[in-house]
Amino acid sequence: MLGYESVRQDGSHIRLTTTLGGTHHVTIPNHRPLKTGTLLSGVLKPVAAHHKLTVEELLAKLEL
Repeated sequence: MLGYESVRQDGSHIRLTTTLGGTHHVTIPNHRPLKTGTLLSGVLKPVAAHHKLTVEELLAKLEL
């Protein structure tokens, strides 16, 4: 949906990259469970900022 594709995995972290709106990389820990703070500040906020969205708009776009 936002063009992110898995480009590599290093241990328990997955690197995703998109070229929509410019190149953007995000590293997601592959941990169960993922801590809320990690999800919000380490994944959602940077992805939303890259796509010029609020976190709430991003969640709505992802239907979450």
